[in-house]
Amino acid sequence: MKSILHSMLISDKIACEDFPCEKINKEGYLIPDVDIDVEKIKIIMISEVPPEKPADYFYAEGNPYYMETTLQLFKDAGYDVSSINDIIALGVYITTAIKCSKIGYSIPTSAIKICSEILEKELDLFPNVKAYILNSDASIKAFNYIAKRKTGEKAIPAGSTYKIRHNDFYYKESRVFPSYILTGKNLLIEKSKRKMIAEDIKNAFEYVNGR
Repeated sequence: MKSILHSMLISDKIACEDFPCEKINKEGYLIPDVDIDVEKIKIIMISEVPPEKPADYFYAEGNPYYMETTLQLFKDAGYDVSSINDIIALGVYITTAIKCSKIGYSIPTSAIKICSEILEKELDLFPNVKAYILNSDASIKAFNYIAKRKTGEKAIPAGSTYKIRHNDFYYKESRVFPSYILTGKNLLIEKSKRKMIAEDIKNAFEYVNGR
C-alpha cells in the first residue's frame, strides 16, 4: 500500500488579505514559499520578522543571511546541517511571527496581535508538532495570543526569557521553549545567547525523541 504524501506549498495556504497593520514595512511581506510534508514536522521554530531583503530569508536560494546564524546554531546543538533542506529533513520548520519586516527596532503590539491570526492558521497546518521554539519576544507574544484564543490561557508567563527559560511550558500536548532571536549581526559573538539557543534546540529534539 502506498504511503500518502501530505505535501503542500505553505504560501498557498496562508496570506495577509488586507495588510491592516501600521508602522511595519509592508513591502517586506514574506510567507515561507516552501513545499513541505507537514506531517513530518515535529518542531516549529518561530523567529521574529522577515528580513528587509527577500534574498536574506530562510528559504531564499544560495546562502541567505538568515541562514548563516541559523546553521551555526544547529551545529552548536550537535546537528551537522548545511542548508534549510537539511533542517527540514530533521523535522523542523522555521517561520516568523510577523510576516512583514519591521521599521526601526520595535514592532507595534497591534501588529503582533493581528499577525498572530495568520501564524495560528500556519501552525494549524502541522498536525504532528511536539515542540515549539519561540525565538524572540514578539514570537512569545504572538504565541500567547494564539494560546489564549485556543485554550483561554497564555502558554508562557510574563518575565524575562533568561529567568523563565528553564521551566517547562506546554501548549496543549506540545512543549514550548521561550528562546532568543535566531538572526542578527552580533549573535555569533554573543556566546551566552548562542549557547542558550543551541540548548533550546537540543532540548526540543530530546523532548520530541522521548529522551
